[in-house]
Amino acid sequence: MTQRLISTVPDIFEAPGLVRLVEDDAALRAAQVQGLKLRGFEVEPFGGAEAALAGLTRDYEGVILSDVRMPGIDGLEYARRVRAIDAELPVILLTGHGDVEMAVGALKEGAYDFLAKPVSGDLLNATLRRALGARRLVLENRALRMIAPTEEGDGLPGHSPAMVQLRESAARVAEACLDTLITGASGVGKERLARVLHRQSPRRARAFVHVNCAAIAPERFDTEFLGTASGWGGVGRTIGRIEKAHRGMLFLDEIDALPLDLQARLLNVIETGEIWPIGADAPRPVDLWVVASTRADLPDLVARGAFRADLRYRLSGLVLHVPKLRDRREDVALLFRQFVAETARRLDRPVPPLTPAMRAHLESHDWPGNLRELAQFAERHVLNLEAERAAAEEEARPLADMVADYEAALIRDALRQANGNATQAMARLKLARKTFYDKLTRHGIVPRDFRKPDGLA
Repeated sequence: MTQRLISTVPDIFEAPGLVRLVEDDAALRAAQVQGLKLRGFEVEPFGGAEAALAGLTRDYEGVILSDVRMPGIDGLEYARRVRAIDAELPVILLTGHGDVEMAVGALKEGAYDFLAKPVSGDLLNATLRRALGARRLVLENRALRMIAPTEEGDGLPGHSPAMVQLRESAARVAEACLDTLITGASGVGKERLARVLHRQSPRRARAFVHVNCAAIAPERFDTEFLGTASGWGGVGRTIGRIEKAHRGMLFLDEIDALPLDLQARLLNVIETGEIWPIGADAPRPVDLWVVASTRADLPDLVARGAFRADLRYRLSGLVLHVPKLRDRREDVALLFRQFVAETARRLDRPVPPLTPAMRAHLESHDWPGNLRELAQFAERHVLNLEAERAAAEEEARPLADMVADYEAALIRDALRQANGNATQAMARLKLARKTFYDKLTRHGIVPRDFRKPDGLA
């Protein structure tokens, strides 16, 4: 019984969308347009099937609502031609003259539904919403399968204002190879950003040396990071990790975890541009580009004596902050598609379909683990483990919780379509102002988070 309820929730709560209406009777067409617009649909009216075929592609985001009895190309033939363009584009046929045999034949040929005139507004509304929900899932699943695989961790994808600004700042930093501190919570992608900086810089041909400061063993710092001179200890010269970053990038991950005594030694290397390997008679010059990362509050650590103030000032002259995933929800779907494509390529597996419940989870979840958690979710999706886990969890979830998730997803979808304009979003959803803002508060949704910068709308 629970599974039946789960499967019907998306049909009820899918947001209105685009409808291509084909009706040769001008008066009836005008009335249908008005009725559909009053229910929140965006309508493209056409007086004939031939005109309604123009511009129709596999990427069409809406559904088709067509009369059957029309001069020239009738609705049945029109549906066949639409299927030739995209067999998964829903076509709903209307007729006042059809019979059961015609309806069964149309459905067997692939029509999404067949409704007899006069059709009630509620029935038509529900049918169109179900068709639009099905179409949305088809396009999303195609996007998951067709997105171009990228190098692991490549780029800084996202249309949110924070990510647009971060990309612009990162490009300037990379061009000048400026020492930088990257801040952000665990899992937001600080190492990813460091690799992007290196890849976009004039030093891209040189080494990217990643040092996890939390894993440094103080007793091995000299040999591992400074290296040894030729003949020391009966072995040949060894090059330390700092020297390996010469003319490349030295990425100091979790710099806040570095012990105080090593902080002083590292600061000396950065400021002098020299290292003194064990057993060497003279220092060796190093050309370092230092990028560090932290999830901690360095000023607070300095105040508590846990971090050197001079190193903090040396590293934080330029700061790039990577926002949490919950603060850029509009980027979640894009990142999820990228992670799915990367995982499917790595595991050589097909991409399973995205279910309505998983779509709602993507839009409503806060992602406290940030990119790391989203990447794991994508991996479970590719392995079909997420669908099994979600089904087991949904069995125990109250219907009210499921409805709340879908309601929040609908509101976010409306705000995204309205580019963060609350007035337009509440008009799309047919909600009173007070009701709309009460729901925003309940779900923790902020309209300005859905505003795209100029040029991205």
